[in-house]
Amino acid sequence: MVHGDTMNDASSFLPGFDPTYLKVLEIFHPYAFSKTLAAFMNRQRFVHYTTADTALRILTGREVWLRKSTCMNDFMEIEHGFECLQHAYKNNRDNWNKTLNAIYPDLGDELETRYNNWLPSFRGDTYLACVSEHLDDENRIGRLSMWRAYGGKAGVALVLNGFPLINPTDALGAYTSPVAYLNKERFEAEFQALIKSLSNNHDFIRQQSKESVLGQLFEVFRMATLCTKHPGFSEEKEWRIIYSPIYSNSNRIISSIESINGTPQKIHKIPLKDCPEENLIGIEIPQFLDSIIIGPSEFPGEIKEALASVLKDAGMDDAMSKIVVSDIPLRN
Repeated sequence: MVHGDTMNDASSFLPGFDPTYLKVLEIFHPYAFSKTLAAFMNRQRFVHYTTADTALRILTGREVWLRKSTCMNDFMEIEHGFECLQHAYKNNRDNWNKTLNAIYPDLGDELETRYNNWLPSFRGDTYLACVSEHLDDENRIGRLSMWRAYGGKAGVALVLNGFPLINPTDALGAYTSPVAYLNKERFEAEFQALIKSLSNNHDFIRQQSKESVLGQLFEVFRMATLCTKHPGFSEEKEWRIIYSPIYSNSNRIISSIESINGTPQKIHKIPLKDCPEENLIGIEIPQFLDSIIIGPSEFPGEIKEALASVLKDAGMDDAMSKIVVSDIPLRN
């Protein structure tokens, strides 16, 4: 967590951000607020571990693929978050509703109804792309657990500049959020802290309309469902790009049917193209891609040569120098 006067720290470090937006984020999404502020302050880079084949598709197509949550590696992607929220809500429902209804009458019941109505969509209409926080000491070797989980027989890690992922914009209708690694007990403690935060900031929250507050609370429940993961996965340090086309459709994101690892499936594609008039900047490959690490594979030299050629076509200078071959001693 970020200690001290976090709002003053945030306003001074992020002078271009709306102070009201920062205050709302701090109150309603304290975990995401502290993680995002730290990411800005540390100039956090992210990394996407994948196969060489998928990396080639991303770079040649100049697009990021979002896959349905039910097709991800962890089959409990959504259910774990839902179960944690359900547990905390059941144990704290009276205090939760008392706090919300003191802000606006019937706010608790309206939130419950809205969440229950949308829950089936969370399960069937959530598309994700996953990245991990990249550490400086991983620049030349990557992370062993991620090579094992996602690299296959020819793994590639795409190291990304973090700013485009955490800079606020509504241009895509897709949003990046850190994953919280919590069991039910720790989740409940965070839920109780949220109740206290809402109560302590009652006067500020009342300055917002009831519909605005209801929308923020709904996002709290939505993100808690979609971005809470079992603590056993904590070493992944994951952030998620989340897109739900029924909930928030975008004209810029297109869908297609692709075969991934032999499984035909519907995916959505984010074009890596800036849209500065809507504050979407820095996502074109020469700016977005920091470097590439080629993981354990039989033909690392050939993969490096091929990816360097693709990067050059995408407008990246000194493409070959952006790619390193990991010497991590992993046998496929």
